Parts: sequence; structure tokens; C-alpha cells
Amino acid sequence: MTAAQPLSIATKGILLLVVSNLCLAGMDAVSKTLIQTYDVTQILWVRYMFFAGFTAALAWRSRRGKGGIRAAIMAKRPWLNIFRAALLVVEIGLFVVAFGHMKLVAVHAIAAICPLMITALSALVLGEKVGPRRWAAVAAGFVGMLLILRPGFAVFDPWALLPLAGAALFAVYQILTKILGRVEQTDTIMLYTGWVGLVLTSFLGPVYWVDPDPMGWGLLVLAGLMGVFAHLLLIQALSIAEASVLQPFNYSLLVWASMVGFLIFGELPDIWTAAGAVIIVGSGLYVWWRERVRAAA
Repeated sequence: MTAAQPLSIATKGILLLVVSNLCLAGMDAVSKTLIQTYDVTQILWVRYMFFAGFTAALAWRSRRGKGGIRAAIMAKRPWLNIFRAALLVVEIGLFVVAFGHMKLVAVHAIAAICPLMITALSALVLGEKVGPRRWAAVAAGFVGMLLILRPGFAVFDPWALLPLAGAALFAVYQILTKILGRVEQTDTIMLYTGWVGLVLTSFLGPVYWVDPDPMGWGLLVLAGLMGVFAHLLLIQALSIAEASVLQPFNYSLLVWASMVGFLIFGELPDIWTAAGAVIIVGSGLYVWWRERVRAAA
């Protein structure tokens, strides 16, 4: 009987990413529960307390003996870091509110359009070359999104505009991350993301604060811990496997959201949401495949 073969580095990275997405789906389910009772600013404030502490620990560890957190704060483009972090606060807030009014899977199906938005913005903003095939995939993805939204029909849900706006903001956020990644170190970008978010949510979090009961405190802490754990797993995945290898498995978040939504809330996507999600995910995977082919060529 032979010993089990060790997992490859790529497989370990994929597993870490998939578990990270499970944590994110769980965090979103907790947020969907919390938004029924607590204001979105309170939820974000507590979440950013955990996230800011995580980014500080990350900066301290990476800069130990090299100036510590003070060195990480010295960004080359501080205002762009601040703007990017503020954008993320708004984006997360839009999704949390959307969770309170829509099915978990429907929100994530719309959010799946984000990679295609990034492809379009990469061409328009960063000047990256995007060929006609990838533009066709982007167009097909937006057709899938229209199937989910169905604007002009009686079934159109205005709340669906929130995750759509959130996906657009997150696409811009990712483009800004690419720009900053050229001049900043990762710990600096993360530190600004966590602490700018904490400062901004601290203005409104205490104003709309409602004293949680023990269950509320448990859910708020759980959401914060799941967010931190998801980021830890994601960072670990990216540290051992190439981003291009991991990219298609980001869609596992939609799978987890479907399962969590059904198991906890009894939600099932309608046929149009499922069809639109399949088109969007298929288009995103095709764009990823074309990028791999182009890189190899």
C-alpha cells in the first residue's frame, strides 16, 4: 500500500481560495441576518474594527525590523490609497443593504459580472489590449446580467441596482489596486484599506448604534472573524499559487452563496437568475482562458 501523494502547490492554493470563499459566503449570510435588526453603519464599523487590527498585524509582521507600521504608513500615493479605501466602504455597504432585500444567490449572481467589468476597464483606463473575442465575452456577460435584472418587466427589482452598483465600484477598486500595486507594497495598501475604512465608519457607526443582545454580539463578532479568516486564507493562497491559476475558482463564491442561501434561508434562484449566472460565469471563464492563451503566445 503506497503512501498518499502530497498535494501540489497549485492544489493547495485552490483549496485555500475555495475555503476563503466559503468564509465570505458565511459572512454575507451573517450580514443578511444582521441587517434585519441593525444599521449598516454599525455592521461595517464592527467589521472594520477586526479588519483594521488584522492589517496592522500584517504590516507589523512584514516590516518587523524595517520601521514597523510607521514605515508601512509612508505611502507614495496616500490620497489614491485613501480614495480606494473609501470606495470599498461604500461598495461593502451597498452589498450589505442588498442582502437585506434580495436572495443571497441573486446578489452574488449580479456581483459575478465584476471580472468582466474589470476586463472592460482595463482596456479603457489602463490601456491594456483586449481583443474582439474578449469584448464579445464581456458583451455576453452583460446579456446574462440583463436576464437576471430584466429591466422594463414587472418582475424587475429596483434593489438589484445596489449589487450592480457595488460590482461597478469593486471593479474600479480593483483597477486602483492594480495602479497602486505598481508603486506600493502590499502591506501599505492593506493598512490604508483597513484604517481608512475604520475611520470613515467611526463617524456614523456610533450615531446609529443599537445595543446588541447576546445573539447580536455573537453574530457581529462572527462576521468580523470570518472576514479576517477569509483574507488570511486568500493571502496564503496567493502567496503559494499564481493568481492566473486561482482566478477561475473565484466563482466558487457563487456556488457557496447558493448553498448557504438554501440551507439557512431556504432560498432558491429562479430560472432567469440561474440562466444569467451561467452566462456570466461562462463569459468570465472564457475571458480567463483567452488571457492564458494570449500570455502563452
